[in-house]
Amino acid sequence: MAELRDPTLDTLIDLDGQVLVVDPEGGHWVRFVVTRIPVSPEKPHGIDYSLTLHGPDGERLVGFDNAHPVGARKRGEAQDHHHRLKTIGEYGYRDAATLLADFWKTVDEVLRERGVIP
Repeated sequence: MAELRDPTLDTLIDLDGQVLVVDPEGGHWVRFVVTRIPVSPEKPHGIDYSLTLHGPDGERLVGFDNAHPVGARKRGEAQDHHHRLKTIGEYGYRDAATLLADFWKTVDEVLRERGVIP
């Protein structure tokens, strides 16, 4: 059975290296690091990714990545997870479009909580 290709993956990969200011005062910014890699049990989507929101002091406020296992996951299992302020949790990666939507939703939530955006 042929593996289905994620048609939105190219959009995510095109964001690699982008840094975007996301508030009117210019203090909060997001960074995208996305690289194609061979498919593995830990990274079954064929990408190594880190999508982050940073505050004015550079502190990471939000992050979605697959750099290491978290929670009950072990080596040999998908490593997708998210950071939100000081918490970390597993993330159920579905496709690149959903990852981007979930990231931006969380960014908006945190910026609203901090009073940065209405």
